[in-house]
Amino acid sequence: MIRGYVSVDLGGTNIACAVADEAMNLLGESKTPTESHLGPEGVLERIVTAVEELCRENEIEPCGIGLGVPGLADLSSGKTLFLPNLPTQWRQVPVTAPLGERLGCPVSLLNDARMAALGELVFGAGKGDENLTFAFFTIGTGIGGGIAIDGKLRLGPLGAAAELGHQTIDPDGPLCGCGNRGCLEAVASGTALVGKGAWLVRSGRASRLRELCEGDLNRITPFLMVDAAAEGDDAVGDVIREAGEAIGIGVANVATVLHPELVVLGGGVAKMGDLLLRHVRETVDRRVGMFPPETVRIETSVLGEMAGTWGGLALARNPELAKP
Repeated sequence: MIRGYVSVDLGGTNIACAVADEAMNLLGESKTPTESHLGPEGVLERIVTAVEELCRENEIEPCGIGLGVPGLADLSSGKTLFLPNLPTQWRQVPVTAPLGERLGCPVSLLNDARMAALGELVFGAGKGDENLTFAFFTIGTGIGGGIAIDGKLRLGPLGAAAELGHQTIDPDGPLCGCGNRGCLEAVASGTALVGKGAWLVRSGRASRLRELCEGDLNRITPFLMVDAAAEGDDAVGDVIREAGEAIGIGVANVATVLHPELVVLGGGVAKMGDLLLRHVRETVDRRVGMFPPETVRIETSVLGEMAGTWGGLALARNPELAKP
């Protein structure tokens, strides 16, 4: 057995685990159905089993675990406070203490979007720059984020700082899951894009998208919408442009407040590529006027879908990286 680190990403559908040795060589990964209906106690038991099995398969003795959760957590006490997409919402659930006792090593807790930001900071686009100020937008089903100032995550007292998806973009916009109206998440997430694409198909304004999804609205994805726009669906192209502009406004807001050297776009929707990134860049250039906007680099994630995994490993190795 060799010593190593474990990353755990708790999602509503799956528990994703990864192990690395002390030199941070990735050794193995696994995915286990969350079975969230079992409640906190049952899910924590599934995490224990998943970690034990992966460590056994890779002959790892864990010396630290980094755990990402989809919501609000008290990082100091190691309790979840509000996981909105899990049954019972996991209010005041002790997590790090029982897991640490069962698995025999320290467990550190972090919001999953902040964990992805940490991964990008330490092992991705921010690697090698210990004094970097950057913002990370993770754009997928929802929109989350993380901010690092002078090389350190800015977390706030509850680890809730940098909820970049919940800045107001349109004060009269659609209702967001957080209760606010017009959040960036409500207007430009993957869920919002797909909803608008489905509406265009229903209204007869996206004939190519209808063909590509073969009339099944459940098959519409942001990537299929990019294909439809490239093949002549102008209305779909307008929806993508509007999403890019909304994200650009969000980036411009953060840039004006922080003037970071780097803004990284991660998550599934960010993989839409140059079409989306071009609209983001153009919007930032129009809306940042207090300093040269080209001094802020805007890039897509180096780590992609592995950002959270690497963030968990970084946190397992050095819990001080996520002290509130």
